[in-house]
Amino acid sequence: MPRSGENQLCANTSRLPIMSPFPISEKSAAGFDWPLAYEAEQALGRFIGAFLLRNGFARRLGERMRDETGTDFYEWVDHFTLAPEHAGELRAVGLVGENVSAPKDATVFHHPRAMMPRVLVRADGSRGGVPATLAIRPEVLADFLARHDLEARIEGEFGARLRRALVAEDNDTRFEAIERLGYRGFAAEAPAPDAAAATIRAREIFRMRRRSFADDAEAVRHAFAALDHVLALVPRDVACELFFAEERAFWEFRNRAARVQKRRQDTLGLGWGNHDHHTFRCSRRLFADTVQFFARLGLEKRERFYAGDEAGWGAQVMESPAVGIVVFADVDLLPGEIYIDFATHRLPEMSEVRTVGLWCGLHGDSFLQAGMHHLEARFDFVRLRDQLAEEGVNTMKPFSDFEFLKQAFTEGERWRVRPERVAALRTRGLITTAQAEGFLRDGAIGSHLENLQRKGGFKGFNQKAVSAIIAATDPRTVQAHSA
Repeated sequence: MPRSGENQLCANTSRLPIMSPFPISEKSAAGFDWPLAYEAEQALGRFIGAFLLRNGFARRLGERMRDETGTDFYEWVDHFTLAPEHAGELRAVGLVGENVSAPKDATVFHHPRAMMPRVLVRADGSRGGVPATLAIRPEVLADFLARHDLEARIEGEFGARLRRALVAEDNDTRFEAIERLGYRGFAAEAPAPDAAAATIRAREIFRMRRRSFADDAEAVRHAFAALDHVLALVPRDVACELFFAEERAFWEFRNRAARVQKRRQDTLGLGWGNHDHHTFRCSRRLFADTVQFFARLGLEKRERFYAGDEAGWGAQVMESPAVGIVVFADVDLLPGEIYIDFATHRLPEMSEVRTVGLWCGLHGDSFLQAGMHHLEARFDFVRLRDQLAEEGVNTMKPFSDFEFLKQAFTEGERWRVRPERVAALRTRGLITTAQAEGFLRDGAIGSHLENLQRKGGFKGFNQKAVSAIIAATDPRTVQAHSA
């Protein structure tokens, strides 16, 4: 149980072991001092628990999620309904009305600064404190229905921004599954006549995007041209949803831990619907381009981090609230660059290479050839670690181990390194001859799956811990330890 007043506690250095971002942003640093909303989480969890006691299908699914995927049912809940008598309780724990499309008889409640399900308040929303309807959000609705051998009719044509299906009715409760396509609202609308074809074509363009050219600048131009083509076909939020789905697929192809866990989640038809954030390692040369590309997809700048002169890295966090996509983009930084918006200014080349820059030098930028460094998804931390171990996937030592935030990487996937990349690094004096020989012989650590557990709806990042894991995954450090 939280201590008195802990739901109001913010993650700052005076009260918790979390380092706040430095104050260079369109918003104040205080705007990104994320609270621990334990009381809200407990209230919503109590309603969800009451629903599970009534709905047998949902309860059995929750048990299978726990035992077969290492995830918590709570993390899959998109929303549930309550009667108006509970509106005061929701407001008391920090939820407020949200201005999104919804049925005329419903009010949408959300927590503006915490990660948790939303609530639709309407006249028939609950009985005796038990939600009348609860909906989970798998990545692909048809996959979920197929995996559970359900004959449920999908409401909403393919290409619609919101699709739903009734999974099970039990004891006056409705258990639903929904699919969102870059859409945060609740009012179902018929798609345009060409929406399905446009969505398929847009996904195809992103999937076929060329990542390797003789010059990375040409690859960047190609990416922006592809984005222009997609944005002429579909709305920006749809493009955002489709782009990151393809980035997850590309990363998954290159990471065994990802494939093992995705198979486990696909067994229940869930996909990567529990994704938390997508981490892109960026070269200094292409960092501004990467941020600009994400901005065109509708991602807004959140907090920025600078881990200090010795750590030598910084990061820009970006988010699309409408789509639920969060990006952590990191880059090597020099001390003086704390005073500029390094996500906008083009960064000059450095005479040395640090962890992020070396990774990009060996493998390419995440935005281009390498793909994401890791995907972080929300799990039951200990349960997933133990379940993956049974599958032969080991987990590194946790780099965050707090009540409200637990994080650990799976052991890294080692990738072969192209000789020309090693030669370029050696020619510039950025690696030694011995390191070059080691990379050519043994390859270098490429990607991970990150096991994350959040409590209290905490949205932030532990800068000190992230700095430690970046250092621990430096290709030179890993190479030395394995020699």
